[in-house]
Amino acid sequence: MGLRPLPRSVQTVTDRTSNPFGLRPPFDRTGADDRTAVFGYGDANADFHVIGDYPGVHGGKRTGVPFTETEAGLAIQTALRDVDRDFATGPREQPELDNCYWSYLHMCCVPDGHRPTEQEYADLERYFDAELRAINAHILLPVGERATDHVLREYTTQRRRVDLDMPALHASDLRGRGFMVIPIRNPREWEDGDQAALVDKLTAVLESDYRQTKGVATRVG
Repeated sequence: MGLRPLPRSVQTVTDRTSNPFGLRPPFDRTGADDRTAVFGYGDANADFHVIGDYPGVHGGKRTGVPFTETEAGLAIQTALRDVDRDFATGPREQPELDNCYWSYLHMCCVPDGHRPTEQEYADLERYFDAELRAINAHILLPVGERATDHVLREYTTQRRRVDLDMPALHASDLRGRGFMVIPIRNPREWEDGDQAALVDKLTAVLESDYRQTKGVATRVG
């Protein structure tokens, strides 16, 4: 099936919380009664954009909200809730997000026990890219190796210089083309101190003049 055109509204920030740009997935591998996709969710004017892999890893096949349901997804949500200036409040299955947006590289749901194919990741890449640029957040937080690899490759000049060692990259910061990137190790692999390191890093960024990141990052990255 060919890709459907991106809607014009993807260029316009809205006040909708779920799928604010009205994206429509280009394919559907789910059953008749299953959710087709887990769309981006949160504050469309956010400075912080948390980027997961796909619903089967980081959750949302039942709720339709990224970073819900699964152990890994809820660990990310818990860390964000622990930051001094709360990004997430309210129910865990449908939180209220402030200055924070959540989405996946691969928004479409796939059957249980299956992973997206490389072609399916490729088919959704321009959807992800359009949404990321529409949100235009200052800080990108890719979760896990695939998301981190993609963000560093596509939005910084750092990928060739960086060993994709997630324990070492976790909660560090890298400068990109107008972004600060803070990689997050997959929560299923977290060790003692990893959650606290993420909370401390985000707290420090919030206490800094992080809105200057775009100018600095453009010069550095």
